[in-house]
Amino acid sequence: MAEPADPAVAASSSVRHVALAAMPKAELHLHLDGSLRVETALELARTRNVDAPRDVESMRAALVAPMPCTSQAELLRAFDLPIALMQDAEALERITAELVETKAAENVRYVEIRWGPLLHVARGLSLVDGIAAVARGARDAATKTGTEVRLICTGLRSHDPAANVDLAEAASRFIDDGLTGWDLAGGEEQFPDPELHRSAFSAARAGGLRITLHAGEWGGAAQVRRALALDPERIAHGPGAIDDPELCAELIARGVTLDLAPSSNWQAGIVPSIAAHPLARLHRLGVSVTLSTDDTTVSDLSLTDEYERALDQIGLTPDELWAIDRHALDVAFADEPTLARLRAEFDAWRAVATLPGTTPPT
Repeated sequence: MAEPADPAVAASSSVRHVALAAMPKAELHLHLDGSLRVETALELARTRNVDAPRDVESMRAALVAPMPCTSQAELLRAFDLPIALMQDAEALERITAELVETKAAENVRYVEIRWGPLLHVARGLSLVDGIAAVARGARDAATKTGTEVRLICTGLRSHDPAANVDLAEAASRFIDDGLTGWDLAGGEEQFPDPELHRSAFSAARAGGLRITLHAGEWGGAAQVRRALALDPERIAHGPGAIDDPELCAELIARGVTLDLAPSSNWQAGIVPSIAAHPLARLHRLGVSVTLSTDDTTVSDLSLTDEYERALDQIGLTPDELWAIDRHALDVAFADEPTLARLRAEFDAWRAVATLPGTTPPT
């Protein structure tokens, strides 16, 4: 028979959870197709005549990936059903708006949402109309909630390099609609060399988009080093950098940020446990890091949950957690006036509110 929980410990944990939920947060690594609400998925499956579960529990089981998966490839298979449900403008607009509302409900004040527009044209939706739908959903939900939203267009490693050039050029037309970043993602083991898509990165830069890419979900530090050849501002994932001191020094010298997602990294088999994740070690070395969920539904967690795991399992102090959260506003893909306003908002909260265990500001 399990011992009853200590009421004092439970109360302390509850107080901290409430404080973390109230804390203004910034999230820079979040996938649209990994964050579909279960109830919305059920409705879309029914109204789009997609072969999918028809009850809540079965749909939830289909949308949440195993914990952990055996590999990145197994994790990526969890996106097949959401993508099948996201093949028209109405669905894309709705799912985007709902994700912003979900994040706003836990006081995420700034969020960057990334998605691969070429994955959503299988039923005839045009590339431009699909991008416009996501931008519309983000804009309307931002107006409704007050959460600032920016979008990142993701090319796939498995896609034809010429198609990714076309995608980058199309995405650049939406900068004034909040699409500010360019990303590359997908199976690294099958497509390890991002250099194949250098022309797409060049097109994105020429169009005014800022640069990130996924690296190190397979192949460790070597893949992170490979990504640096594309001169990104930020790298999605890359926890294996901790194994290469020279690489860490280069990341620091070049000011490249790692947008880390510990729960997702454990789920993908990159780290053996959340506790083993190098988030705290990288931060203490001076590597620029941010903290995100990666996928709200596929990983079945909120950003507040991820913050709690960073404290309880990884060993960040509350002051370190705040520093990482606040730092996200220094590396975000938004205009400086917007970020200056958000920094002032975050700092005003910090001046009057503290997380248990933090040092009061001076």
